[in-house]
Amino acid sequence: MPSFPDAARKAVADTRLRRNLAHATTTIRGRRAAAVAELDDWAALREAGKQIKDHVLANLGHYLRRLEEKVTEAGGTVHWARDAAEANRIVAGLVKATGEREVVKVKSMATQEIGLNEALAEEGITAYETDLAELIVQLGHDRPSHILVPAIHRNRSDIRDIFRREMPDAPPGLSDSPTELTAAARAHLRAKFLSAKVGISGANFAVADTGTLVVVESEGNGRMCLTLPETLISVMGVEKIVPSWRDLEVFLQLLPRSSTAERMNPYTSTWTGTSEGDGPRDFHLVLLDNGRVDTLEDEVGRQALRCIRCSACLNVCPVYSRAGGHAYGSPYPGPIGAILSPQIRGIGSEVDASLPYASSLCGACFEACPVAIDIPEVLVHLRARAVEGSHKHPIERATMGVAAWTLRSPARLGLAQRAASASRWVVGRNGRIRRLPGPLKGWTDTRDAPAPPKESFRAWWSRTGGGTK
Repeated sequence: MPSFPDAARKAVADTRLRRNLAHATTTIRGRRAAAVAELDDWAALREAGKQIKDHVLANLGHYLRRLEEKVTEAGGTVHWARDAAEANRIVAGLVKATGEREVVKVKSMATQEIGLNEALAEEGITAYETDLAELIVQLGHDRPSHILVPAIHRNRSDIRDIFRREMPDAPPGLSDSPTELTAAARAHLRAKFLSAKVGISGANFAVADTGTLVVVESEGNGRMCLTLPETLISVMGVEKIVPSWRDLEVFLQLLPRSSTAERMNPYTSTWTGTSEGDGPRDFHLVLLDNGRVDTLEDEVGRQALRCIRCSACLNVCPVYSRAGGHAYGSPYPGPIGAILSPQIRGIGSEVDASLPYASSLCGACFEACPVAIDIPEVLVHLRARAVEGSHKHPIERATMGVAAWTLRSPARLGLAQRAASASRWVVGRNGRIRRLPGPLKGWTDTRDAPAPPKESFRAWWSRTGGGTK
């Protein structure tokens, strides 16, 4: 993927995409605000969610061991994956052990993160997405562009064309009516549900006290995946744990209001291991690290691991609403992706080094976050890391070095201030700097600034004796 500025430049030029994004995010944002306003104790719930998550992160080893113990007691098998390659290898091995070559999938951010569908395809295994929006993305050979609404960049006519082209059993003359499109997807997926022997899911939460996993959704397709197959494989980031059912109750209030603007999710599925004659006969839980433990060591950046994948930050972000999700080059778009992806993947690529800059730092994401992740704080923190650890910002690094050298000496500072005042006649006509020369022009391409004053404070103080002359 290219850097965010390069990818966003193309997206911003797409007027239809901007129109789709503006309509969808404005609608979701308004509904969420109304749902949140119904609760007098929203601020207390938000603080409780933050405290629970921070407690788990501070004691992650304890809760992971307890979860493994309880899942095993309930008849499940726990696997540990250090990175994406190991997780994909584990899941592919489990599927091949069943003798099956097709699986159905619940919508899962973790499996998108590790590229599981592509890894399974290399092993001759076909994965069928069953969430409607994920199905649209998959059939369109596309990528998700939103956490809650992965096909937010598509309109009804796009979806109709995709179904006609890619869905073999699409009805003749399928229109772009939402009712017809939904019915076509339902008929297509029903055959997959009834024939699949293996299901793959993510998890919104895992309760350490009982070994219970939780998936929340709006369609019911996820429940079909979780109950009908003979084997269920769940891939979950290690940070998704809550200590107890009492703690889970807090998040079952925070998540639906922040994501779908509902009081509760239409479908909340929970399962604990295996039960004779009810649900899958084999259950496997793959606990995924993939950079999370390294992120945990960063005192500022670790708060990104509180994220409950609600997408509230995307819907209020002025940058996301114009650029869309694909420009972020990550399964996690928007403000949360701008701080999560560079940490779990490392700031080693062009796109990850640029993501901390994909923000206006307006703070709307922090205000919307139901677990109080201070996204602007982490963005600034990661910008510093990008500058310190990357050769991709030589101008900024050189500028900061010169500034540090100048500020260490009163004489050098005074000389710089006199030079800045003199420059106002060249770069600051009419009291504004509208265009800087050379490599500095990038700053003034999108903003201007006041010209330096005729006289610095130091010079004024020296000349007037502090205003006494």
